[in-house]
Formats: sequence, structure tokens, C-alpha cells
Amino acid sequence: MRRLLLGIDIGSSSVKTSLLDADTGKSILSKAFPEEEMIIESPEKGWAEQDPDTWWKYVQHSIRYLLNKTAVKKGELKGIGIAYQMHGLVLVDKDQNVLRPSIIWCDSRAVGIGEKAYKELGEEYCQKNLLNSPGNFTASKLRWVIENEPAIAAKIHKMMLPGDFIAMRLSGEICTSETGLSEGIFWDFQKNGLSDKVLDNYQISKSWIPEVVPSYSIQGRVSASASDITGLEEGVPISYRAGDQPNNAFSLQVLKPGELATTAGTSGTVYGVADKPLHDPLSRVNTFVHVNHSKENPSYGVLLCVNGTGILNSWLKKVMGAAHIEYDEMNNLGGSAPIGSDGLTFIPFGNGAERIMQNRHVGAHLMGLDLLKHDKRHMIRAAQEGIVSALTFGFRIMQEMGLDLKTVKAGKANMFLSPVFRKTFVHMNKVVLELYDTDGAQGAARGAGIGAGVYANEAEAFAGLELLETIEPNEHFFEPYEEVYNTWKGHLESIQK
Repeated sequence: MRRLLLGIDIGSSSVKTSLLDADTGKSILSKAFPEEEMIIESPEKGWAEQDPDTWWKYVQHSIRYLLNKTAVKKGELKGIGIAYQMHGLVLVDKDQNVLRPSIIWCDSRAVGIGEKAYKELGEEYCQKNLLNSPGNFTASKLRWVIENEPAIAAKIHKMMLPGDFIAMRLSGEICTSETGLSEGIFWDFQKNGLSDKVLDNYQISKSWIPEVVPSYSIQGRVSASASDITGLEEGVPISYRAGDQPNNAFSLQVLKPGELATTAGTSGTVYGVADKPLHDPLSRVNTFVHVNHSKENPSYGVLLCVNGTGILNSWLKKVMGAAHIEYDEMNNLGGSAPIGSDGLTFIPFGNGAERIMQNRHVGAHLMGLDLLKHDKRHMIRAAQEGIVSALTFGFRIMQEMGLDLKTVKAGKANMFLSPVFRKTFVHMNKVVLELYDTDGAQGAARGAGIGAGVYANEAEAFAGLELLETIEPNEHFFEPYEEVYNTWKGHLESIQK
């Protein structure tokens, strides 16, 4: 009998599931739904919402697809892991009905609330105990609901992150994790527990916070009703959950101090692991609890995030006629333009307030456009160079914090499929880039194997992880890419004046 593990990754553009053979460590089959990107509703400027039950619908579709294609037998599935878009707020009543659309990660309506709390709680407390400003994170979003939608707030039974919600739909049980509460800025790192000061300041009832469980643990089991809906065997344990960025790092076996992971999907990130609670005084880069954290062996994830990454690339695709051009063709066109895009520069901050810009709405800008010289080749390359420049801006903040950034791991997917993007990233940051055959859903499946006891340890869980390619920087390209970055930074500074 096979030993199988299921990973679920709840993104803002799609829901992906992967079925992993626990003994070989290889993915048997993966599937993402929907075929087109999920809709993000924006009823007001700066808002971003999704219906949590839409995620659940696509979880059902993708699980049934995998089960039908792979003929999973009773007793074969040993655990389920869940990764999810970070910082989203889901609210349910006592009957587990959703009270309002989820306020997701790129929504910036609560920036002012977080800034006010930062002053009231005090800079010293926020930096020492929260390692962050309350900012625009989940706790601030919940306070926005309390202030602006009191009738909804009066019905709240529990608040959850997106992964907690999917686990609830699968099991009927509501719980969360330390890493989840830390990403929402509910966690006091000094006392290793909930921040009473944040709850009191925001007037959040402690009863709204779910039970806290370790990331690797039995967190519930598939209920009879969920079994009927999805085809999963009743009683299969849900044994891992984490936000998408700590999970992405976990997927790449980034678990020890000094190790780094990066992604470039809808948003772009660099995530480094530290064994002490580092913080950026300006909260441009944020620190959370990593998936393997414990009181005895602390582990922290330092996260830089750029909202306007793959979303800029997909916007360009739409503008150029989405039905008539594929991403591979765009990458080839971008590669035919010279380094620096003949002076064309893209500032990619067009997807809400940016943390590395101290929660300001900088917006997206196309700078240096010459109508007699530039065409779509230059626009594509300038967009990719602009995205990497934004990541480099945050990368250098992380270096100032004391992280040793030499080798970075990524899945060979999304923007990292572009040779221009890879080459720019390696040379602008002067790092070695390792590309792996993995993704968030596979990582969640491996985590489920640890939580369910299928794997004895983390090393065993990653026996099947395959390194596809290593890209070394060439010193010859350091100077031209540094010029690209300096031009980009100069334009950024000019629009901030």
C-alpha cells in the first residue's frame, strides 16, 4: 500500500493541491483551480477582498480531480498540509458561517489604524515585543471591522487566517498556529504568547482567537461531511499549516539560520531564517515565527515583501493582448532588449501599500519612456528589472539587519522561469541562485508528513527534493546591473519628493 500525503496551497490567484508519495518524496500529481486567476474584489480604492467559500469551492474541485486521477485507496492518505496567503482576515459566527468577505494580504485600508496603534503602544514595545509595527496586518484589519462594521463585529465567534478557515471546512474544528498569530501581529515574542496589549488596544476579545497548535501536529481530522463533499477518507489527519512565505521557505528546506528562500508570484518575497528575533526599526522588513520554532530552539523568519511583482507581469500580458501572447514569448522578447532597457525604468509598486516603502502608496510608474525608441521588448525587460530592483531594495535592508545573504533558493516557477529575471536577480544581488523542483503545495504535503509522524524528522521529509539548476553570478555583470539599480533607485527617490 502506498503512503500518500496531500498538500493544499491557498493563493490569491488560484488554489493548488499536490499528492506526494511519502516514500519517494516525489509529487504524483498536482492541480490548480481555477484555470484563470481568481477575482480580487476592490469595492474601494486600496481594498482587496475574496470570498473564503470560493477558496473552499476550488479546494473541493482540486482534491476531487487528484483523487479521481490517482485512484487513492482507503488507508493510503496519511496526512493533509495547508499553506495559505498570509495576513488575510476571515470571520465566522458560532455556526461557522462566513460573516463578510476576507480582507486579504494586499488590502491597505487599515494602514492608519496600525500607525495609530504604533504610537499608542509605543515604539519600544512594538520593536521589542512584536518585532514589527502593527501596520496593515491582520490585527489592524480586525480593528477596522470593529470600528466600521459593528453589526458584523457583534456576531464574531472566531477570527481566522485563510488556512485556518480551510482546515475548519475540512474538520469542523477551529484552531490556529504560533506562526499564524505572529504574522497577524497578535504575538508577543518576549512572553512567547498572545499580546494582551495589542488585544486591549484594539478591543479584540480573547475569545475570538482560536486554540493555538504547533505547525507540525494533528490539528483535526477530515469530518464525515467534508468526506462526502471532497471524496477524502473520513478521519485523515490535518497535520501541518503555515502561511505561504514560511511554507515556501520550508518547501525549499530553508530551516537553519542564514538560509534564504525567494518567490516571485503575484507578490515577490525574500525570506531568511534567524535564531534570534531581528527587527528593522522602520518595519520595512518583518519578522515572524518560523514553522520549526519552539521555545527550546527558537527560529524566526525575516520577510521582505513586494506586492507588485507577478501582478505587474500579468498586467503587461493583458495590455499586450493576453489571448495572443504567452509568458514564454514575453520572456524571449524581454531577453532581446539590452541590460537597462535603453533607459526605460518601471517602478512596480502598483498593488496597494508597500511595506518596504513604510506602508505608503507609491504606485506604479514608467519612467524615461522614449516614444521613438522603446517598444514592448523594453517594457517587458524594464518590468522585470524593476521588480528585481524592488526586491534588491529590501534585500539590502536585510543585509543591514545582519543577515548573511550569499545563497538563495527558489522553486523554478513563476518569474523565475524567465532567464532575464534570473540573471538580473543573481547579478544585482551578487548571490548564488539554486532552483528546485518544488512548490508550496508539495511543501505543505511534506509538512503534513512530519506532523502525522510519517517522517521521523525534517531531513527525512526532504529526501526527494530535487535541485534543478544552480546559477552563479559573473563579476563582469555586477557593474551594469548596479547601474540599473541605481537608476531605478534615483527614479524612486524622485517620485517620493
